Amino acid sequence: MEKVWKKHYPERIQSEVEIPDIPLTDFLDKSIEQFPDNPAISFYEKEISYKELGLQVEAFASSLQNNGVEKGDRVAIMLPNCPHYAISYYGALRAGAVVTQVNPMLVGRELEHILTDSGAETMVIYAPFVPVLEKIKANTKLKNVIVVEFSQAYEPVGNEIEFTTFLQTAPGPPKSVKINPSEDLAVLQYTGGTTGRSKGAMLTHRNLVANVVQTHEYFKDEIELGKERYLTVIPLFHVFGMTVCMNQAIQSGSKIIMLPRFELEEVLETIKREQPTYFPGVPTMYVAITSHPKAEQYGIDSIRVCNSGSAPMPQELMRSFEAKTGGRIYEGYGLSETSPVTHCNPLFGERKPGSVGFGIPSTDYKIVDVSNGIDEVPAGDTGEVIIRGPQVMKGYWNMPEETELALRDGWLYTGDIARVDDEGYLYIIDRKKDLIIAGGYNIYPRDIEEILYEHDAIQEAVAVGIPDEYRGETVKVVVVLADGKSATEEELIAYCRDNMAAYKVPRSVEFRSELPKTNVGKILRRTIREEAVNKATQ
Repeated sequence: MEKVWKKHYPERIQSEVEIPDIPLTDFLDKSIEQFPDNPAISFYEKEISYKELGLQVEAFASSLQNNGVEKGDRVAIMLPNCPHYAISYYGALRAGAVVTQVNPMLVGRELEHILTDSGAETMVIYAPFVPVLEKIKANTKLKNVIVVEFSQAYEPVGNEIEFTTFLQTAPGPPKSVKINPSEDLAVLQYTGGTTGRSKGAMLTHRNLVANVVQTHEYFKDEIELGKERYLTVIPLFHVFGMTVCMNQAIQSGSKIIMLPRFELEEVLETIKREQPTYFPGVPTMYVAITSHPKAEQYGIDSIRVCNSGSAPMPQELMRSFEAKTGGRIYEGYGLSETSPVTHCNPLFGERKPGSVGFGIPSTDYKIVDVSNGIDEVPAGDTGEVIIRGPQVMKGYWNMPEETELALRDGWLYTGDIARVDDEGYLYIIDRKKDLIIAGGYNIYPRDIEEILYEHDAIQEAVAVGIPDEYRGETVKVVVVLADGKSATEEELIAYCRDNMAAYKVPRSVEFRSELPKTNVGKILRRTIREEAVNKATQ
């Protein structure tokens, strides 16, 4: 298909951008030079200037090197949103290390997989999560554990070191590390795998630099350097938060207003006090704010731009939120494998209901026949969306077969079913066939099923997503009990709660005597999902 979407770009916005050959940390250096006294981070009314952030990043990098961290070593970060996150992230990159992003909600077995798979020898962790780590630490290669505590002095459980103390061990400026942006990894971003194991998407410095440059060009009409304020409630361990809240804000010399969790009253009070101009979020956040009877009294009209991602945005919600705030919601699309942004509704053109817009600068995409993955289908027809651009990952960490499947002839095969209209606007019809998105979190059914299959009363289990007014979707499991075994819904949910992150835990369990299958015995997941959705919506 001809790249018709490029015709929508006005002259002032480039449809192709040049990607500078620099490490990601250069963005921070430039903002320190341009805006040394501007606030870089605000966290519960305490501010850190760009100059102060730079000094702490340097100290962290130096301390890492002093503790044996070398170029290419993996540094895991398991923190809620807080200044320590940005310091650890940029400090690790400054030292030449690779950041391994860790979801703080993971339970022991999930954490163990990411630490052992990545081979991380250093970890930055929030103090309340240390007990989870202690149970599995002996099975990992961890040598350095740096602990962040907000409210009180940290009492070590083992040989950990408290974050501030760690910074103080810096012997001087960090040693300079030569980075090859196209080849050297910056981040391992873990995402679900078809085998049930999380895969580490290898994002290079160039991938992340490219996505910041691409999104900045796309939104530059609305970005005033050194003046914007980003409300950062979506987690920074998530690829969306990492790029759109942290890296993009730092590149533009903006203020990052950090909150560790979405608590409605706290968010509204923060909006009232800080008057953010940008609010990247997920639909559940916009639902909560729109539903608050006194939302307008908190000065939410300071918000000009909202980037919505991670889950589909209901049109009615978009209309009511915009009516209350006066801001505009721009729904986008992306994946962990694309750093993440590939598409977004334009500020400079038409927003089409149900569409995620068209490709951001330097992004190619097409819809191909699902059966062969090669033949491009006409506009309006559905198929698999495949993507090419400088933001596409290098591959999956230590998974050559998965990499070959995903990356073919320079194109990333997303596994998402979509269509484009004759103007190039993309419409996602069905997400990765089994993916459940609840409250903005990606949940892979296989992760839940693997745990359930370990329960001695379970013979077969299928996890599906059903509609949920608040979370978008929620998890339901359909199970067949083994002969002679018994279990209740409450027992199975409690078992899941003990063995998986809270956001994955099923909200309901349906018991059946058998599951629908093909003639070769393959469980018909789609049929089960459709039946579950029908029941939920009746």
